[in-house]
This record gives sequence, structure tokens and C-alpha cells, in this order.
Amino acid sequence: MNDVMATAPAPRPKVFCIGFQKTGTTSLFAALERLGYRTAAVVGRGFSAERLAAEGASACIKAARDFDAAQDMPWPIFFRELDAAFPGSKFILTVRDPESWFASIEGHFGAHESEMQAFVYGRDAPAPAGNKARYLETLRRHEAAVRAHFAGRPHDLLVMDLEAGDGW
Repeated sequence: MNDVMATAPAPRPKVFCIGFQKTGTTSLFAALERLGYRTAAVVGRGFSAERLAAEGASACIKAARDFDAAQDMPWPIFFRELDAAFPGSKFILTVRDPESWFASIEGHFGAHESEMQAFVYGRDAPAPAGNKARYLETLRRHEAAVRAHFAGRPHDLLVMDLEAGDGW
């Protein structure tokens, strides 16, 4: 019996993609699925802005228990809490040239307002159209906060720019 236990594979660490939407999260989702991860993929599924405001990170932590990996919103917002709740997890920050990113997110959402966008970028910026400065500043602050949080922990954070050719 001990021999069987000794040869059992170690559980894989959870993987959290903590890049914002339109930075390659869908491509990363496909890669994780292909590698056999059970991945939480649907943006905002079960995560209304009201629920996130009331429950905060605990809503994501509860949901993450059911998956091996997660990507897209709202996961990036709670990277610190996810790191604390799931020791040994790995994080992938997908990045993109900010101007290219904004053109993509504006092209995707335009003036369409959403609760999730309001939660991430502010109640007064629920859609990209007309809010370029706010969206770019939020993106830059997020990426800087992620890099600072994982400074000195190079094995826990992978930064990928898929648009620039990074691949798996």
C-alpha cells in the first residue's frame, strides 16, 4: 500500500490567469483546457457586481475550489486573496500593448455597459467608450500591482504577451 501511495502523482497547483480581458485570456483558456485543466471560463458567471461587492474575494475563493484553473473576470481583481487562499498556486499575467488592448476592448464592448465593467473600472465607467484614460490607468495599475506582489517569486508568476509572440 505504501508503494502505491509513494507513486501517486502529486496534485497540480491551481493556475490563475490574472490578465485583464482581451489580453489573450481566451487563448490561454484553450491552452489550459488542452493541457487537461478543468477551467472556469465564463466571464462573470454567478459573479454579479452586487455579489462581488457583498462577498468580495470569498465568492471567487469558493468557486475556485471546483476548478484547476480560472481566467477572465473577476479572477484578476482578487489575485492577492487567491494567492493567500491557495498556497502554491501559479499565476499567469497576460499582457498586451495598452493602446492595442484598449482598441480591442473598445471594439468588443463599445458603449455596452456591464456590471462587471463597472465593478472593475468604476461605476462611472461601465463601458470602454468615452473612458479610455480610466481603462488604461486601471490596466496599468493592475499590472504594476501584480508585478509588485510577486516580486521575488519568479516561480509563481509567468508574464505572457501573446500578441508579441509568447507562446506555450
